[in-house]
Amino acid sequence: MIEWLWPWVLAALPLPLLVRWAVKTRQQNQAALTVPSLGSFEHVSLDQSSDQQQRLIRLLLLWLVWSSLLLAVARPQWVGDPITLPTTGRDLMLAVDISGSMATEDMEVADRYFDRLTVVKAVVGEFIKARAGDRVGLVLFGTNAYLQAPLTFDLTSVDRLLSEAPVGIAGGKTAIGDAIGLAVKRLRKRPQEDKVLILLTDGANNVGEVAPEKAAELAQADGIKIYTVGVGADEMRMPSVFGNLGGRITNPSADLDEDTLKHIARVTNGRYFRARDTGTLGEIYQLIDELEPVDQDPETYRPIQVLYYWPLTLASFLFALLLLLDMRQRRG
Repeated sequence: MIEWLWPWVLAALPLPLLVRWAVKTRQQNQAALTVPSLGSFEHVSLDQSSDQQQRLIRLLLLWLVWSSLLLAVARPQWVGDPITLPTTGRDLMLAVDISGSMATEDMEVADRYFDRLTVVKAVVGEFIKARAGDRVGLVLFGTNAYLQAPLTFDLTSVDRLLSEAPVGIAGGKTAIGDAIGLAVKRLRKRPQEDKVLILLTDGANNVGEVAPEKAAELAQADGIKIYTVGVGADEMRMPSVFGNLGGRITNPSADLDEDTLKHIARVTNGRYFRARDTGTLGEIYQLIDELEPVDQDPETYRPIQVLYYWPLTLASFLFALLLLLDMRQRRG
């Protein structure tokens, strides 16, 4: 249906009539011109008849222009039927490590090795798309932690923001505690039973203002459940001068602080996962599916389409027509 934001503007519709009536009244009160004979004015009366018709057309056009302008100023808009938002899902924050170590190419996919962040983007991107009905937010962290996307139903934007994040843009170190603290701050205002944080990292907390243990206590106090994921392979063969055959085997995840990640999950009643490949990361899907959704207060919105440009376009067209008539009259 059509609604008006400022309907009181339409009260000005009779204003031109009032002004015209006031001007006519003033002219009638002036002294009349007395002439001895009307014979010399006969040709004038014929011209006045034609002029009067043109004046009526001009007045009609001006009235339509005035009415159209008032209709545009009154801001008409089409309000659609109420649409209920999906509010039976969860409030879920993702904290993804994008420090320099996430560029390590130790994740095997189809006999090829990719860097950790590329694999995380691919798997978590699919995870985000499958969260229809959930509010999802994104925190990226390295040396510093940043809120990349607040909690939102717009999963496509969250996925795009994650996929566009380059390695190392937040610094080369790992501020796990700050990332948890930032996520807690964003989740604190949400319903107590429905707050989840999934933290993905490949290192240990080596920078930041908040210790991971302290951040976990803050999360536990606010009823936030944290699932931690340690990313990275256990073995990687370093190439030698003879290629991969003679290279030594190293542990690319030697810096991963699993004890702290397990402690964070345990304190907040979450769970710790060790993601050595894409298959382990896929377990996140099953984890979220096991979470019980909590009913929230229903949220609805009504789509709105503005319509003011229609009467405004009509007013512009009529005014242009009025100018053309005036130009034609002057040429005649």
